[in-house]
Amino acid sequence: MIDIPTVRKAFPIFQNQPELVYLDSAATSLKPQCVIDAVSGFYTDHTSNVHRGDYAIAAENDALYDGTRKVVASFIHCDPREVIFTHNATASLNQAAYGLRKFLKPGDVVLTTKAEHASNLLPWFAMQKECGIKVEYAPLDSQGRLTEEAFLSAMHDKVRIVALAQVTNVTGAEQPIKAIAKAAHAYGAYVVCDGAQSVPHMPVDVRDLDVDFLAFSAHKMCGPGGTGVLYGKKELLTQMDPLLYGGDMNARFSSDGTVILKEAPVRFEAGTPAIEGVIGMRAAIEFLQKIGMDNIHAYEKELRAYFLQRMQELNNIEIYNPDNAYGPVAFNAKGVFSQDAAGYLASRNIAVRSGNHCAKILHEVIGTDSTIRASLYFYNTKEEIDRCVAACSDISLENAIGIFF
Repeated sequence: MIDIPTVRKAFPIFQNQPELVYLDSAATSLKPQCVIDAVSGFYTDHTSNVHRGDYAIAAENDALYDGTRKVVASFIHCDPREVIFTHNATASLNQAAYGLRKFLKPGDVVLTTKAEHASNLLPWFAMQKECGIKVEYAPLDSQGRLTEEAFLSAMHDKVRIVALAQVTNVTGAEQPIKAIAKAAHAYGAYVVCDGAQSVPHMPVDVRDLDVDFLAFSAHKMCGPGGTGVLYGKKELLTQMDPLLYGGDMNARFSSDGTVILKEAPVRFEAGTPAIEGVIGMRAAIEFLQKIGMDNIHAYEKELRAYFLQRMQELNNIEIYNPDNAYGPVAFNAKGVFSQDAAGYLASRNIAVRSGNHCAKILHEVIGTDSTIRASLYFYNTKEEIDRCVAACSDISLENAIGIFF
């Protein structure tokens, strides 16, 4: 069980913005005081670079930075040497794609779906032009769900990469990643998993899932912006090239162009990292672990079910993912452009997102190019849901346009 009043007291924004109903956590999450303190503490008490200084606060930051790698590894159940710090999930997915280029040849296939975020599609599109590979799509149902049977129907001998989100960012479809990974590996394919919408919300065990890569961002799990993680199996990381070159990731280079790279994961972390972000991510993970990921997952499912039930009572609302048990609620107000409706909700102090949410080909599946996305986290309450539903019940073309005049 989650003590919601105690949890909410940990987030200063609820005291500073008491009228705000924040339902946009799929875009970025709110930050608890412990994370804010960890970040500000770096700036006020022990600012330095990492892996470069021979003085006390530099050693302190080395310990905090490198210690976070162990915390992340424990959180997702892997070896710390398999944890790469990046700027965000986008950077992580691009590094995975770039690093796998040497494993691909013209005619090879990357199998994905039309529900993916741009970060898990555009790198493969680029390689389709540059390397002669082909991007194919496994079939989804009308709510963006991929079944094991549908995946197997699309799998074949030329598939070398399977690139999928564990939980999609618009409809919240939770895909059967473990079964998909098993099937993909039987064909000799590698699995790149976008965990941006799963790792913050549920227990994730990369060993159990047996994915080859997993990407996620700190800012979606109560951590700072500008910090992400790429998990990769050690045997693959040792064969991959880094996307970026620069300081700290090399052991030596000489004027003849010879470069000796360090071992993974440091070889993938060129330049000065977001040190304060990594330290803040550690505070965020420890905060989530204290609450319990199983508790977070169960509470969010309960809250979403309540939200869905209330929204289905409204005659002016169309919901695009009513049968999904998890993730955001994607909807529109009938006859009202999604951005206008979201603007009306904003006038009632309700924060949601409108648009295509970086999933720009999902419209081929769900039949609309633009939706309102209301996304929950463990700090939301039924009282906030009630306020949102009441505001949604009032959305009309006249009300939505009226806020601009």
